[in-house]
Amino acid sequence: MSNVEIVVDADFAVSRIDRRLFGSFVEHLGRCVYTGIFEPGHPTADGHGFRRDVLDLVRELGPTIIRYPGGNFMSGYRWENGVGPVSARPQQLDLAWFSTEPNTFGTNEFIEWCKLAGTEPMLGVNLGTRGPDEARAYLEYCNHPGGTALSDLRAAHGYREPHAVKFWCLGNEMDGPWQIGQKTATEYGRIAKGAARLMKWVDPTIEVSACGSSEPFMPTFGEWEYEVLNHAYEVADFVSLHIYYKNPYKDVQEFLANAEIMDRYIGDTLSVCDAVRAKRRAAKRIMLSFDEWNVWYKAREESDLAKPGWPVAPR
Repeated sequence: MSNVEIVVDADFAVSRIDRRLFGSFVEHLGRCVYTGIFEPGHPTADGHGFRRDVLDLVRELGPTIIRYPGGNFMSGYRWENGVGPVSARPQQLDLAWFSTEPNTFGTNEFIEWCKLAGTEPMLGVNLGTRGPDEARAYLEYCNHPGGTALSDLRAAHGYREPHAVKFWCLGNEMDGPWQIGQKTATEYGRIAKGAARLMKWVDPTIEVSACGSSEPFMPTFGEWEYEVLNHAYEVADFVSLHIYYKNPYKDVQEFLANAEIMDRYIGDTLSVCDAVRAKRRAAKRIMLSFDEWNVWYKAREESDLAKPGWPVAPR
């Protein structure tokens, strides 16, 4: 019998771990928001309509940052429809998930929910159907101290102090053919650069993440990141990574081996970021924001997601 000796050095550190590594995600998708975290009238609902049973579970999980409002939902979202008096908020069709969006839960509700959950908010701007100035306006509403129409509007909505959101996503999966307002890498790189510049002029303390490929299996993976960063390197701080793992053949070993795919995905994306850095002789390094990943293989087709009648919170 062979003997193996393992030596563990408790003082050895590979790297400092960013506390935001343990993040999560809230999207207006299915029952995540409506009848999920938010359900006025539920036996456990608090005065905001937040389900306390769900909040208890979220606190137990301890996510350090939570991304909102999407996801694909982000690319058609009009943030101003989700603030102000609830009775005045319009209902609208959500083309991302084929549902009706009542807008009874929006930015201010999300910020309140994050405070109760003990987590940091991470907001995304719509770069699918909107552009740099709308992104700037959303940031100004959330973060500017006061004295402008948008910051004073926030105060009129009951939030005199700025929300001080520090991490912002520049759109969502803009390479995907399923995405509202899909763009080429050049188109997206230019609009992301424009949005980030305006946003950082309003609040220089924020960090922004540019969209990477929707997954490493996209035909333009690598090329997409290179072209986007070729435009937005100076203003971007992070590039995003997304992936969902499937098990269609019910092969446990193959499914668990997906960790190797994730590791390769991280390494390949870093290599592209560093290649652009070398080309531009840039001092700063682009970091990674792995802000959307999970197991999801039971409802992936459009026919599984679209329900007749454009329901609210489709099951």
